[in-house]
Amino acid sequence: MTSPKILVMGATGKTGTAVVEQLRERDWPVRAIVHRADARSERLQRLGAEIAVADIFDTEQLSAAMRGTRRAYYCPPFDPFLIQSVAAFAVAAQEAKLESIAGLSQWLASPAHPSLMSRQHWLADRVFSMIPGVAYTIVNPGFFAASYMSLIQFAAQLGTFPLPVDGESRNAPPSNEDIARVAVAALIDPAKHAGKSYRPTGPEMLSVNEMVGILSRVLNRKVRHMKTPMWMFYKAARMADMPPLLLAGFRHYFQDHNRGAFEFGAPTNDVLEVTGRQPETFETIARRYAALPEARQTLGNALRAFAGFMATPFLPGFDPEKFDRKQFHPIPPVPRLALDSERWRREHSRSPSTGQTPARSIDARRSA
Repeated sequence: MTSPKILVMGATGKTGTAVVEQLRERDWPVRAIVHRADARSERLQRLGAEIAVADIFDTEQLSAAMRGTRRAYYCPPFDPFLIQSVAAFAVAAQEAKLESIAGLSQWLASPAHPSLMSRQHWLADRVFSMIPGVAYTIVNPGFFAASYMSLIQFAAQLGTFPLPVDGESRNAPPSNEDIARVAVAALIDPAKHAGKSYRPTGPEMLSVNEMVGILSRVLNRKVRHMKTPMWMFYKAARMADMPPLLLAGFRHYFQDHNRGAFEFGAPTNDVLEVTGRQPETFETIARRYAALPEARQTLGNALRAFAGFMATPFLPGFDPEKFDRKQFHPIPPVPRLALDSERWRREHSRSPSTGQTPARSIDARRSA
């Protein structure tokens, strides 16, 4: 019996690539949506995936790309018009008579969150869940391990970990691969996972200082956390070509990080229960990133990292409030960070593996 073809959107991204790889390892037919043909799409093609070049904001192109597929992985773009993509995808999905969608959401998603991207993630989940006849599964991880690993070059070459969060702020960060494994499980057996929401996490709660300690061991050198001011972070992030919408949200996400929003209800057993595999540890993930060429401790890498670090204060900055105004982003009447929202707490409450209620554990820590 032929397996139904699965459409993967964002196929050259961090989780999208992993979803394609894992599906092809199981010999499932895949059609990968890409923005343009390049070396990344050629690699997916070599894995056996069909390639469809499409504008993810255009219903007609999405409908053409979706034709002949039965299930889909939706990975949202870092774009102020994210909800346009969601609406176009939903219309195309209904026209194509898809049977299921696994959507990458966000742990902070809420209708009143100050980040536009978080509010649109919340709306996306509601839109997809209302498509008649389509089983929808939410995959809503928190702060990815890959986000911390974006600093691996500074850690390896300079012994610094410049991140605008408190050293004792905690998270159980999941790997891209584990996030993809949960999505793949939902795509392979949609009836089992229909209507469910999964939060992939790593296996243990770690403070930023503990993560830095693991990096020190992995890199075989002393690494120190440096709480970076936001103006400096924005300059470095612009140099790394991070999308403006993501930059605009970071000021809120780091506040959520410091206040315990990513600690709330974590770690979960979702990766193990959904995939049958234990989630990857932070050290396992760190060793994979430490093996990358830019993380190898060579003179050339050290000089490049040092030059970039010293040049950062002189680079153009980023004003998130000006960006929001220029883009005419809507603002909630009463913006609320995750833990300040009763609705967010209610929608995200679930007993962690310790058996302790999330709200009680966070409130106790904040009052200590």
